[in-house]
Amino acid sequence: MPRTAITVQTPPGAYPGTIAADAADLTWVAADVANKNSFVCAGGELVLVRNDDASAQTVTITSVADEYARTGDVSAYSVGAGEYALFGPIPVAGWRQSDGSVYLEASSANVKLAVIRP
Repeated sequence: MPRTAITVQTPPGAYPGTIAADAADLTWVAADVANKNSFVCAGGELVLVRNDDASAQTVTITSVADEYARTGDVSAYSVGAGEYALFGPIPVAGWRQSDGSVYLEASSANVKLAVIRP
């Protein structure tokens, strides 16, 4: 089963002019525990994590070898109950998988994810 894609969001920017209602709202997606998640990596994305559970949950971001053969997964990072975490900016080197995506997973569907591309 393929990973569940997260749509990358882009903020309106520094001089957006008139912004329509709801156009700058942040959309959170529940983590897909069974299939895991991914997003298309252009480089520079920020990954936001929100734990809505009553206990701590974990998030993993899977790396790939960079040009120096280094890896560095964010492995089972613990996010406390009611807490938020922020990762990034995520570069292409070391993070973009062979299918062009970054791979994410969480230990509970009570973990909400959002990806921002500035």
